Amino acid sequence: MSYLKTKENNEDVFNYLNTVECATKKEDCFQLVEKLESISGFKAKMWGNRIVGFGSYTYKTKAGKEGEWFLIGFTPNKDKISLHLMHGLENETVLLSKLGKHKIGKGCLYIKKLVDVDMTILNELMTTSYKSNKADKLT
Repeated sequence: MSYLKTKENNEDVFNYLNTVECATKKEDCFQLVEKLESISGFKAKMWGNRIVGFGSYTYKTKAGKEGEWFLIGFTPNKDKISLHLMHGLENETVLLSKLGKHKIGKGCLYIKKLVDVDMTILNELMTTSYKSNKADKLT
């Protein structure tokens, strides 16, 4: 069904996160798992060998190909954590202005450490993004 190489699998999320070298980033990742499980109601799952995702949906491209993807997730990279919010960042200028140190991409929010951001604002961004994405994809 899917043409993407990155797929949900049964690898252990916690074993993967324990390989993160930076102790601060590792602890931040464990906190994100806890928060995103609470927000989404889904257990963390590995997607490919680097992405931690929560929930899933089936999408269909204009070319007619189908695939599975997660509703919200994150990737611990060497120099930052990429939060895959995928929905709503372009409309969240007020919240982003209050967040703290971050960068944004098309569907990602990049942070170096959780202490660099306001956790209340981050929780609101993650919750809003998840709910918007879920409503958009699962209705």
